[in-house]
Amino acid sequence: MDEFPAEFWQGIATFNQGEYYACHDLLEALWIEAVEPEKTLYQGILQIAVALYHLDNLNWRGAVILLGEGLHRLSRYPDEYDTIDLGQLRTDAAQTLSKLQSIDETTWAESGAILSTEIPRPIVQKVPSSL
Repeated sequence: MDEFPAEFWQGIATFNQGEYYACHDLLEALWIEAVEPEKTLYQGILQIAVALYHLDNLNWRGAVILLGEGLHRLSRYPDEYDTIDLGQLRTDAAQTLSKLQSIDETTWAESGAILSTEIPRPIVQKVPSSL
């Protein structure tokens, strides 16, 4: 694989800052033009970003669906893909999904604003270098 473009790292920075809509815009532009294996990687991270955007906007169903789809897309990659720690991202996103799924949609509709603050937000990390 070639080195990731600067726009990818900009997208990751916005993801990690909780600016999920901006992340979506940056990664979607890359995803549209990408070829495999990066195309599915971009799409998986993008879907997790959109899921977290839905979570921040109290859209339980959108968050659950897109977390599941993003995790599915990222499942084909090794835990360490190039310099990205996908294993940790998948673990964190799966914990977020599990926490959401433990709250039924009716309870979420009644108390989502409070419950949303208790749901962890994953971040994308680089693999620690072994210098």
